[in-house]
Amino acid sequence: MAKFSIGKLALAAALGVALATPAAALFQRSPEYAAARAKGQVGEKPDGYLGVVGSQPKDIEDLVAELNIKRRANYTAKAQEKNVTLQEYAFAQGCELIARTEAGEKYQAPNGTWQTSTGSGQMRDPRCLPPQG
Repeated sequence: MAKFSIGKLALAAALGVALATPAAALFQRSPEYAAARAKGQVGEKPDGYLGVVGSQPKDIEDLVAELNIKRRANYTAKAQEKNVTLQEYAFAQGCELIARTEAGEKYQAPNGTWQTSTGSGQMRDPRCLPPQG
């Protein structure tokens, strides 16, 4: 199995996002997900998965769990294609998805706190490359 540094993987993932459907685009079609995201009930995490922001109703927790199962399946397939670990691929996606949050959306900073995006300059893990595009 080939070894990739997180920086190289993040770059490969960022380039791949332009060529493939990113995880966020797969799930933004769901009106429930879009509403929860707009209300700040869910947010992007550095590990590439969604998180529940604060205390939320069970239907929001269930929605996040369902979407994370789908993300994991997608990440598993993509990681195998790129010959990297699931964790490496998911982390690279987390970097990209946080960079793409729009103003008002929630994301988790490297220190674990939930932040509200301004649309640029999100606090990301220092191993993340600058956003592409």
